Amino acid sequence: MRHHYRRMRQQQRFGKLDAPVLFGNSFPKSGTHLLTQVLTGFACFGPAVDSGLPAVVNFDGQTGKQRPLDRIMADLRRFQPGDVGYGHLHALPEVVQFLCAEGVAPFFVYRDPRDVVVSHVFYVTDMAPSHVHHQHYKNELNTFEERLRASILGRPDVEISFPDIRARFAPYLEWLALEEVLSLRFEDMIEKPQETLERILAHAITRGFPKQDERRATRLLLKRMDPKASPTFRRGKAGAWRQHFTQAHRVLFKEVTGDLLVELGYENDSNW
Repeated sequence: MRHHYRRMRQQQRFGKLDAPVLFGNSFPKSGTHLLTQVLTGFACFGPAVDSGLPAVVNFDGQTGKQRPLDRIMADLRRFQPGDVGYGHLHALPEVVQFLCAEGVAPFFVYRDPRDVVVSHVFYVTDMAPSHVHHQHYKNELNTFEERLRASILGRPDVEISFPDIRARFAPYLEWLALEEVLSLRFEDMIEKPQETLERILAHAITRGFPKQDERRATRLLLKRMDPKASPTFRRGKAGAWRQHFTQAHRVLFKEVTGDLLVELGYENDSNW
């Protein structure tokens, strides 16, 4: 009902909602809410609608089990022209075909995986009591160092899939190579907001969103960016991993991830 009401209000303002679905995809703990804030901000100046629909995800948060593809696709098909949606979706062929089709403006945000594993520790341990791994992190692992090691290595010993950080990122890598998708670094959203917002607006227009006064639109979008408004916000800064990684964590991370940081553009080599 709320979705329907929001669409009615936007139709009264802008007429027919003839605009692409604005979909913000992300690797978990990489700035999902920040990107969603920006995309919902399009409703301030154009035919976009905060759909209010839940995140479209690969795994059920409470059980950790893989969701069936038909359920994922059913969630995606709920979006109507102009709707804003978000989620954590692997680059599965059917999902890629849907999000790269005409009538969708897809975005993908990612973050330095070293900061991701640090954020993951705090999230699972302190912010998500219903998370499938919360009990293990909270009560079975005794120190932050142990928890960080687990977030890097995953939990290959349990039935519920939780692979290492390299394997967790691998199903998302294809998004970076697709020209239909605008890939964004979380760090750029924080450190270069104006430039990043201009890229986001330009991509949306390229994908079918009505042309806008760039200066006015980016000013309105900038006002929407508030990392602290996220329910999972902790620090929202780049490079926090340096305060938490021991030398042993550095060695372990390099062993597990190989050239992932170079592939993502965060390092030039393994000498970090």
